[in-house]
Amino acid sequence: GAALHSSMIGKIEKARKYAEEPERISFQRFTLTFGGDNDHHTVEYDEGEWQCTCHFFHGWQTCSHVMGMERILGVMVSKQESPVKAAT
Repeated sequence: GAALHSSMIGKIEKARKYAEEPERISFQRFTLTFGGDNDHHTVEYDEGEWQCTCHFFHGWQTCSHVMGMERILGVMVSKQESPVKAAT
């Protein structure tokens, strides 16, 4: 009926508002598959710590896949200290 319709419209408007305010979201953990240029990699995020199965990550504790996800997710993931910055 009309009540259900207006209720759904309200939820859609709220969802639109939330989508414009990503700082409301804070990821705790997730796993994803990243299609790199040479291979597919598994990227994991757990309470601020990143992991990636690519070779580069194991030497540097970051990589283009992790840095790309940090750019995509922005404020929704807490930034870890850059290994390059920490080394200086």
